[in-house]
Amino acid sequence: MYDSNPHVTYNPEIKILETVIKKIEQEIIDIKVSYKNSSHALRYGSFLADILGLIESAKFVENFHDVVGLPERDVNQLYSVQPVHVSQDFFLTEEIRKYVRMKPNRLGKQNFMGANGTFTSIGHACFSMKQELEEYMNYDVGDICNDDWKLAQRLMVHGCDPLPRRRCFSRAPRFYTEPYPIPESIWRLPDDKNVRWSHYRCKGFACLAASKAGKGFFKCADCFNLTHHEMPRWVGPVYLGPTNSTPDLMITEILDLKPGKIRIGLDFSVGTGTFAARMRDHNVTIVSATINLGAPFSEMIALRGLVPIYMTINQRLPFFDNTLDLIHTTRFLDGWIDFVLLDFVLYDWDRVLRPGGLLWIDSFFCLKEDLEDYLEGFKMLRYKRHKWVVVPKVDKDDDREVFFSAVLEKPPRPF
Repeated sequence: MYDSNPHVTYNPEIKILETVIKKIEQEIIDIKVSYKNSSHALRYGSFLADILGLIESAKFVENFHDVVGLPERDVNQLYSVQPVHVSQDFFLTEEIRKYVRMKPNRLGKQNFMGANGTFTSIGHACFSMKQELEEYMNYDVGDICNDDWKLAQRLMVHGCDPLPRRRCFSRAPRFYTEPYPIPESIWRLPDDKNVRWSHYRCKGFACLAASKAGKGFFKCADCFNLTHHEMPRWVGPVYLGPTNSTPDLMITEILDLKPGKIRIGLDFSVGTGTFAARMRDHNVTIVSATINLGAPFSEMIALRGLVPIYMTINQRLPFFDNTLDLIHTTRFLDGWIDFVLLDFVLYDWDRVLRPGGLLWIDSFFCLKEDLEDYLEGFKMLRYKRHKWVVVPKVDKDDDREVFFSAVLEKPPRPF
């Protein structure tokens, strides 16, 4: 591996380690093929996987020692070489082990990012979902991936997030057609040919848009109805409670709080991108975070000509600190969410909002007895209040729930 580098001398010990690694890798493959369900084989495979990780770590440190010409102790201090930890809850699937194993830089020195190797990661819960992850990673390299996006999403939702990358080609719809052009695409249902419908109850957008029960995701049962349900949203009040009170806030009144200063933002909601579509009318770019719960939300948003980002609530937002002008959320952060999780989410949203940026909590609903606890979660941000509305939720035969809406401005820090 390093023979082409003039600064590296031939080391026979490394060659021996490489031979041992290949033999152990082959032995693990043979175990998987010959003894699929044997508990003794699994224990033996786990032992070999641990040994393999230790050897890989030792091989990397020895290689790096040769390259830089320093004692191992000084190499560790100077370049922060860390031993590779291999979980005892091992994976026998070769592709998983190849993915999670540290990849040393070919030239044996730090790359432009200041790292000695690449440390690819998977979510911590992947180790408790071993069977599902091995099913997901069981494919032929360079071939077409299985139609298993629903398995992938189940892994993500249950904490195996991020998922490992794969070396197979994702399946595309068989008869994919060009999306409709903008602005036609914004308010027209897309062509059914542009979605793989195999894992959904509905097999077309007209079914999702129809007024019948059991379609899509219950929190967004009507959001594929672009004309009657979606088009009025954020333009006029949709929900009217007692005495005409409403939690609905209009886009124009929010943008008027910071004229010309809301340019980019994130919509973390359940929906088909209508919020982003309406903000586009005001020259504001919104990225819509969503997953495909019961319906092709990601495809729908993209086919409308908007930007979907496929992520769960488990993930840290993929934006740098103090960069977004606006975060909007509706139909998602509701009374189901744990208070500690809400804390982590709000602090992360605070991290990516710029000073003066707006957090728009849109129609958050919860039980009356939980309202004060949730409000305390939002108050701890110590944001400036532009809007703060609590309205009884009476759309069902249950008066125990309330709506809460607020628009809050992030202050400069330190306070």
